[in-house]
Amino acid sequence: MRERDGSSDVLELREGVRLLLPVMAAAGGSGRSTVAGLLACGLAESGRAAVLDTSPRLASPWPAWTAGQEASSGLASLPPDRPLTRSQVQSASAAYAGPGDAGWQVLTDGRDWHSPPLALPQDPAAWYQLAAVGGWQAVIADTTHPVAHDILVARCEGRLGQTRSWCDLPYAVPVLCGAATASGLHALQQTVMAMQAEGLPLQRTVVVLVATANGRPPALVRAGATMLASRTAAVVNLPHDPDIRAHGLRRTTRLNSRTRQTVRRLVDAVRDAAHVTWGEPLPEAPVPAPVSVAVPAL
Repeated sequence: MRERDGSSDVLELREGVRLLLPVMAAAGGSGRSTVAGLLACGLAESGRAAVLDTSPRLASPWPAWTAGQEASSGLASLPPDRPLTRSQVQSASAAYAGPGDAGWQVLTDGRDWHSPPLALPQDPAAWYQLAAVGGWQAVIADTTHPVAHDILVARCEGRLGQTRSWCDLPYAVPVLCGAATASGLHALQQTVMAMQAEGLPLQRTVVVLVATANGRPPALVRAGATMLASRTAAVVNLPHDPDIRAHGLRRTTRLNSRTRQTVRRLVDAVRDAAHVTWGEPLPEAPVPAPVSVAVPAL
């Protein structure tokens, strides 16, 4: 592998390899979409990278962040009831420039706000199949479900649930986000306990604590991070970035040095979790079986 900045290895994804990163959270306001975009920035040098926006359009920041970049109306241009080609999926995606030379893509619903709601697939396997058709090697899924609540509901109803379905997909490294506050940490701790009780793969789960202001995290948060580190693959602290707070991820070429360093640590944590779980180099991804997606009438 190549050396990056003389300090760590770059995760290189060979042709045929696909690494899936479902970015999840226990509650809203956890920085989930920001972390998803930063992961795409960091993984763009490893292979073809893309963010899959699974949120309804009016609940997602991605349509605004990618405004003016879409070549089409995004997800709405992909018919769910007909086979797709790679060129169709690629042309529906918005192009992003990263802080380095490598770019990445976002697949979101880029229509005007008043357009009829788009029926997005609920089955994570359908999103995985879409990523395979698109030919991406680093796939970051910006999910919407509250993790601990989903786990509890799935247990009570005797079904798999969104969290397990994402974690069970091939070569998935879950990324769990939470605000670096007392309430954010409490939500993360509850989520980790729920995942542990259900036997979900904490050993390959990376936790990201997202700072909401400048300065050192509170002592309670630092202590909680130590506890989480003992139960998961890694805990990464994402510092406050004023440009992201002001503009979201519209200007990823202007990330400050602290944010870039943290993105490198986050990618390193993902790389290490993947290699510990599946070996090095990573095996080739299986070809996904066709998934039937029901299309409700509008």
